Amino acid sequence: MSRALARVVATAVLLVAAVACGSTPAPTAGASATGPAAPAARQALAVGGSAWVAVSVARLWTSPTAPWPVDAPALQAPVRFRAWLAAMSLSQRRALDQRSDTEALLGDRVVVVRLRPQWAKVVVPSQPSQKDPRGYPGWVPRRQLTTVPPAQASQVATVTSRTSWLRSDDAAATRAVEVSFGTRLPVLGQTAGYVRVVTPRGVVRRLAGSTVAVHDRGAPAIAPGAASLVRTAKSFLGLPYLWGGLSGFGLDCSGLTWLVHRVHGVTIPRDALPQSQHGTAVGTRQPGDLLFYATAGRVHHVSMYVGDGLMIHAPRTGRPVQVMSFSAPPLRAEYVGARRYLH
Repeated sequence: MSRALARVVATAVLLVAAVACGSTPAPTAGASATGPAAPAARQALAVGGSAWVAVSVARLWTSPTAPWPVDAPALQAPVRFRAWLAAMSLSQRRALDQRSDTEALLGDRVVVVRLRPQWAKVVVPSQPSQKDPRGYPGWVPRRQLTTVPPAQASQVATVTSRTSWLRSDDAAATRAVEVSFGTRLPVLGQTAGYVRVVTPRGVVRRLAGSTVAVHDRGAPAIAPGAASLVRTAKSFLGLPYLWGGLSGFGLDCSGLTWLVHRVHGVTIPRDALPQSQHGTAVGTRQPGDLLFYATAGRVHHVSMYVGDGLMIHAPRTGRPVQVMSFSAPPLRAEYVGARRYLH
């Protein structure tokens, strides 16, 4: 760590002046004109205020009483996500549809709408939802959130491999935290094959340069295009289905399509039903288009057309992300139309 950066981090730790949640921190002595400013002092969570996910993947639960004993690793900070996945039986995975419907990634902004002693009900603005116009709602353990706004940097690093390791910021580059595809973190610089980033807790870490895309803040991590959408979706082939999954650790059907669009700079609704109601309806399917399936008139599934009569999707619990024929039963009989989000 450079002496200038060390002064920035030290100053951040000592800050006591209150800064409104979501506001831009004022520049601090030692921060460069183009580099990130020091983070503000941490405040208590407040209803109506912003917070940021401070664990690799935070599950959003339907209520504070929804988690079962098997879910304990998913409630910790740091979260033990792989241990949680390994502990669940197939029937427990299937039962997630009664307990938890989505996730948020490290660094994602949430808005607090209700507080309990150990829990916060939040909405996720980056996940448009029919359940709440402010974003996808759910309950998160308070220890998995931080109120410190992200470091202000001109560039961010977005993880573009299924997962990547945040590593110690030294020559050893020791593994610290495994993070998901789509995770976005402010960039401090690059060194010896690594990108130096700042976590939501203000810790400086390294990510392997081969696992991320470094890009300007507000720009897409991957240039949008139909072929690129398909290529990115195929990078998840073989990944196990996970109800509510929105990460490189596991995906559900609409989580796959949402996450693929996210890295291309396109925000689409989180669930299959609202995904089928937005974008542009198309009659002739093209690669990258989303295909929707309904039973009794209600959309319940989404896939992505990849061309040549094939589509890719996350089918159901116990099955991995796979490519299959668009004409294969039973989905072909349930097909109700296609939507396009890229033009």
